[in-house]
Amino acid sequence: MDTPDRSLTPLAAAVSRPERVFPTLTQAQITRIAPHGRRRPITSGDVLVEVGQRPVPFFVVLSGEIQVLRPSPGGEALIVTHRAGQFTGEGNMLTGRRALARTRVSEPGEVLELEHEQLLGLIQTDAELSDIFMRAFILRRIELIAGGYGDVVLIGSTHCAGTLRVNEFLTRNGHPFHYIDLDRDADAQDLLDRFHVSAADVPVLICRGDAVLRNPSNQQIADCLGFNDAIDRTQVRDLLIVGAGPAGLAAAVYGASEGLDVLVLESNLPGGQAGSSSRIENYLGFPTGISGLDLTGRAYSQAQKFGAQVMVAKGAARLACAHPLYTVHLEDGGRIDARALIIASGAHYRKPAISNVSQFEGAGVYYAASRMESQLCAREEVVIVGGGNSAGQAAVFLAETAKHVHLLVRKDGLADTMSRYLVRRIEEHPGITLRTRTELVALDGDRHLDRVQWRDTRTGVVEARDLRHVFMMTGAVPNTGWLGSCIALDEHGFIRTGPDLSPEDLTTAAWPLVRAPYLLETNRPGVFAVGDVRGGNIKRVASAVGEGSIAVAFVHQVLRQ
Repeated sequence: MDTPDRSLTPLAAAVSRPERVFPTLTQAQITRIAPHGRRRPITSGDVLVEVGQRPVPFFVVLSGEIQVLRPSPGGEALIVTHRAGQFTGEGNMLTGRRALARTRVSEPGEVLELEHEQLLGLIQTDAELSDIFMRAFILRRIELIAGGYGDVVLIGSTHCAGTLRVNEFLTRNGHPFHYIDLDRDADAQDLLDRFHVSAADVPVLICRGDAVLRNPSNQQIADCLGFNDAIDRTQVRDLLIVGAGPAGLAAAVYGASEGLDVLVLESNLPGGQAGSSSRIENYLGFPTGISGLDLTGRAYSQAQKFGAQVMVAKGAARLACAHPLYTVHLEDGGRIDARALIIASGAHYRKPAISNVSQFEGAGVYYAASRMESQLCAREEVVIVGGGNSAGQAAVFLAETAKHVHLLVRKDGLADTMSRYLVRRIEEHPGITLRTRTELVALDGDRHLDRVQWRDTRTGVVEARDLRHVFMMTGAVPNTGWLGSCIALDEHGFIRTGPDLSPEDLTTAAWPLVRAPYLLETNRPGVFAVGDVRGGNIKRVASAVGEGSIAVAFVHQVLRQ
């Protein structure tokens, strides 16, 4: 048996408020937990959880002592020790994903053991314990991410678009990883040699200690880390939600909390466009603002708390419109059947009509302005293209660290497209220059963007600047290509719902019911559209959340019918 390396600072000693991250339960609380699990004697050396194990059981220590350890080539690194009254587990207790660490008994005694479903049942019915467990699980995962206590090593470069993509995928999915920068880390070459890869393979992902992935797709990463292993694809769901942005996550929370069997499909990153927002200040209940990543991350955990499952990096390829069961065919060839469907697949920013824009995506051209991107352009000038709230939030956020921000808009001003509080901040910030009636016309560079050109549409004058970072936030294109002719769309490709549906839309779909479609219902009974993908949507996070919750109320009525 390996000996834990006690020279490394355990996680419990490194956190600022250990009583919240590693609380000790009272006897009354333990008594309430006991009927949900089983008592189990433990002996020194017993391995209760092994790295990569799934599902991961939950333990409350009644007596004795257990340690959570991270295996390493030199032995084991001690993460934390749990004693009487304390409990194991972190974020994967909600997701059902594989264990990141080994749990081993260091002193004999007795534990309470609960399986995943038993723990979820307890969390859903006991408000006090739910608060204790949820807070601890979320904070522990945050600390694991901050400390790089994961089963993944990412080798990459800040000048590599693929590195940014992989970094964002792991971050938005809340998976801890250790990053090695080829441009800065002296040991990077030794690691490349050890795994027989070269700099040309970057980004390289060393998954679970042995699998080496060269420039992997998001789906390959999800498969290697087992993100979706706990999901039964053969199960017919009460409700299938396509898209894990604010609208989709809200629908998942309300649907699962009200007893529906809910599965969410997310083709790319949980949180949608909102997840990349640097700060949302006009969302109810957060007077000081909240980052999109934090807001959607909490919603993600909340949905899983109530039993909703989320399948990531598995995009919808086609919708089969047969009724009463709807079938969504996946990009990997699989399928999911459901009695009701909520389409929350959102929209993506429109690309400018510049021929080489794709060459610089992730290497100077970005479609999000999170903390990750801000670190790439610290103390440099940046360009933001767009006049909506997302562009305004990005300008104010990036101005905190960038040398200067140039905001390019096609119109005469921002008043018609941006919230007043953002307009005032932009007008009063010395580090932001608003350039009205201006459009980006050219991008130049080799491996990375080095130079941009913009044109004043009033004078026709083209100005060139040596700028390395451009943020595109220009209009929305709905993600509806996978729907084919099954669902009625408007002239811009957004989904028609409720009163916006024409008699021809219903006739073409052979609408079978006496009643008219509900408010957010499409021309197919039991299929709803919410958020940015819906025609006439209001581009606000609060509106998307509201639509997601309203749609679930209609889903209940459809299922009863």
